[in-house]
Amino acid sequence: HTTVLSLCPPTMQSSNLTPDFQRRVMLEQLRAERSSPSSSPVPAAPPCAESLVAKKKKIYIVDFGGQYAHLLAQRIRKVGQVFTDIVSTNTPAEFFTKDAAAIVLSGGPQSVFDQDSVSIDPQIFELGIPMLCICYGHQLLCQTLGGAVEEGVKGEYGRAQLQTIDHSSPLLAGVDDGSRIWMSHRDEVSALPPGFSTIASTDTCSFAAVSDVSRQLYGLQFHPEVVHSEQGERMLSNFVDIVGGVRGSWTMDDFVQQEIDNIIAKTAGGKKVFLLCSGGVDSTVLYALLAKALPADRVLGLFIDTGFMRYQEGEQVMEALGAAGLPNLHAVDASETFFSNLNGICEPEAKRVVIGNTFLSVQRDKVDALNLDPSEWLLAQGTIYPDTIESGGTKNAAKIKTHHNRVPQIQALIDAGLVIESLSQLYKDEVRAVGENLGLPHHLVWRHPFPGPGLAVRLLCSDVGVPPEQSCPVIEAIVSGVCAAAVMPLRSVGVQGDARTYSHCAALRLPDGGRLDWHQLDKISTRITNESSKVNRVLLQLAGPDLEAMHVHAAAPDPDRVTKLQLADKIVHDNLRDSGWEDKVWQFPVVLAPLSLEGSADEAVILRPVDSTEAMTAQFSHLPKELLDQMTRQVMALDGICAVFFDVTNKPPGTIEWE
Repeated sequence: HTTVLSLCPPTMQSSNLTPDFQRRVMLEQLRAERSSPSSSPVPAAPPCAESLVAKKKKIYIVDFGGQYAHLLAQRIRKVGQVFTDIVSTNTPAEFFTKDAAAIVLSGGPQSVFDQDSVSIDPQIFELGIPMLCICYGHQLLCQTLGGAVEEGVKGEYGRAQLQTIDHSSPLLAGVDDGSRIWMSHRDEVSALPPGFSTIASTDTCSFAAVSDVSRQLYGLQFHPEVVHSEQGERMLSNFVDIVGGVRGSWTMDDFVQQEIDNIIAKTAGGKKVFLLCSGGVDSTVLYALLAKALPADRVLGLFIDTGFMRYQEGEQVMEALGAAGLPNLHAVDASETFFSNLNGICEPEAKRVVIGNTFLSVQRDKVDALNLDPSEWLLAQGTIYPDTIESGGTKNAAKIKTHHNRVPQIQALIDAGLVIESLSQLYKDEVRAVGENLGLPHHLVWRHPFPGPGLAVRLLCSDVGVPPEQSCPVIEAIVSGVCAAAVMPLRSVGVQGDARTYSHCAALRLPDGGRLDWHQLDKISTRITNESSKVNRVLLQLAGPDLEAMHVHAAAPDPDRVTKLQLADKIVHDNLRDSGWEDKVWQFPVVLAPLSLEGSADEAVILRPVDSTEAMTAQFSHLPKELLDQMTRQVMALDGICAVFFDVTNKPPGTIEWE
């Protein structure tokens, strides 16, 4: 079983606090503890943390493969200070009679109508244990107990408003009427089982929240665990109160010490650790954790310059990590190898697999060059949980995209016990808290996330030209009287209903002099991706030619295109920093797409700033018009750039990275 650990001390259990505020307060407390001369050292972990918590009541999350199963565990642990554990769908009912205080059914990518859809032991519903069932779990609950589920005509992805029906429901205590929630589903409940009543709905979902209070069974069609369900943590905290008597304690100090002990145990006999370090937050935090657990001569960090780094980033990474005091850091310029291996590779999934395999090949070459004995070394990598779940890394999860640290060769090493991934059950906000706990500098812990494959997954490629798409009446009806729209001959990866999509994007263009209204664009984008099966992403054109005239031309992942993207990326991030918006945006990918007028080799730049906490959900950032105008002017001045777009898609349905 796997676990996700809480970050929130008991003094922060109020769900009125925003996640960002809670995290900032928590990190200030950690800093204060480290700087206090009277603060005690991190307590040693008990001989077996599992044996300690086994005596307590647990809340179990049954994982149906949803994108947010582990996030559920983390959120419940955070708001309730209770131990949570994740189990598979084939867990028998009698298992839960030992120590389960409550059971939570996660969402999942399947439909209850699929012939091979995942289910659970139906006796679990008869145990008398409080249950909270979410999304797919909500549908399974109602179908199993005598209700009905119907296949949705159109999906519901992203923002919705919750209308409370039963204000006396303990699950919705303190939840405002009209509270924003986050949906990701197509099927929906159409009739309730005997004994159930509706406690809340939305405009398009009659049974958004249901309950049978007498049996303490609750179902939610939406995802309370994601940060964009604005009072979702309150609902989860309310469920912990419904369960009763389970609020415990589990701190980040416990996690850090436990992982240090795990590293020491895994490297018993003098084994050493070889870390692939990108300079990003995740690998840097793992580097610091390894350096705390092991002597300096048993940790070796390798920074691989793939050629797909940001402008001059290789030098900046080496300087920053060296200044942080991390031991034995080596660098290798492998750009020629990466470009050679990616020659002619255009499909996003294939690119990711090639990149992952090349990382491993370069690492092996470095081992040979340093005359290291492979039998003495383990591989370490800064994998975090979104990498695992988007790669289809749990039993019932759909593969959204293969992360470079989950290609088959590395998976084989993991299966053989030869890889250390201390952060693999954590989300980005938790990783940052570990970094603060370990004393890493603020600028390293809070830098914008950057993908391990680098700009390679922001460099869209095509081996053939693609003409413009035909018009879409559904989209034209949605935007009528507001803006122009077209379906672009460009596709990207998305996540809808916990499953991978690879679909076209729609592009909008405001009339000359039209007002930039982010809230209106958000609603239009959500409607388009919900109502059009052709589209999983929506763009706003900031500059460029007529949308209907734009073609995709053939383009490969070559150095010249990377240079063009590096310059555009530098312009964007320089403006972001100079304007004071760098700390207000969680991540800002800049994408280069081979999109231009027919016969031209010019390209389009796509701006993708997002606000998030853990990367499992995200909203596009509402940047000031003046800042966008300045970025657009400067990017359009680059040679070979003919258009600039702004991505107005939330996650879901669009992933943060385009590939």
